[in-house]
Amino acid sequence: MSHEALTPLQRAFLALEKTRAKLDSLERAKREPIAVVGIGCRTPGDGDDAAALWELLRSGRDAVGPVPADRWDRERAYSPDPDAPGRTMARDGGFLSRVDGFDAELFGISPREAQGMDPQQRLVLEVAWEALENAAIAPDRLQTSRTGVYLGIASNDYLHLLLHAGDPRLLDAHFMSGIAHSIASGRLSYLLGLQGPSLSIDTACSSSLVAVHLACQALRSGECDAALAGGVNVILSPDISVAYSRSRLLSPDGRCKTFDASADGIARGEGCGIVVLRRLSDALASGD
Repeated sequence: MSHEALTPLQRAFLALEKTRAKLDSLERAKREPIAVVGIGCRTPGDGDDAAALWELLRSGRDAVGPVPADRWDRERAYSPDPDAPGRTMARDGGFLSRVDGFDAELFGISPREAQGMDPQQRLVLEVAWEALENAAIAPDRLQTSRTGVYLGIASNDYLHLLLHAGDPRLLDAHFMSGIAHSIASGRLSYLLGLQGPSLSIDTACSSSLVAVHLACQALRSGECDAALAGGVNVILSPDISVAYSRSRLLSPDGRCKTFDASADGIARGEGCGIVVLRRLSDALASGD
């Protein structure tokens, strides 16, 4: 029977059924599990991929260590007195072995532009690429896709280093794009040609957790069909540690002892982690 042949009551009933089915679908989507189909990471202790990170966790190794020599003078910046001006109580932390290496050519970035980029932006590009490889997703397959980027990023040490360098030649177009938190997520979306939401999120220590939370919400609400979500942090200067010391927030041995009677402050660490997320039904349908 054609739609025109239906009585007004029958047409209203069909419209109601369609609306009910759509609402049921949206309600199911709100509760649908989210699948992690790919992982990329850089962590202290050389956790440079999912397998290495798992081994680090399984073995219970302590990844906290001395400040790398190429960051700052560890001994000169140290003082056991938390009120010592310009000094920090902690000589150790969770540091990556290297943050200065970057394959700019792979991402179509010139050497001069790469120099102006915050190492946090460089890490995001590399780790997101590796997360897609881990998911067996060719990056060029995502061109024009409804893939979102949700990135937790809070620190801006590189900005301060460039300003303190006192070289006005560094304050160019690459400076503006290289240090902006908004560009960190936008650059990844631009590189891959993504057409989903692209957000940089700063909620301090919870930034990466909030990024993953928002990505899951977006997947369930249908704002995107896949998401790259995670966070990045790189420590290039002792300045924030000095402020933490003077505020009596920093653990002197650089180790966090949550829920322990010996807890005596926070510990600082750096790294990058990106997960590729999809709705479980879509992941299963695609054979992820």
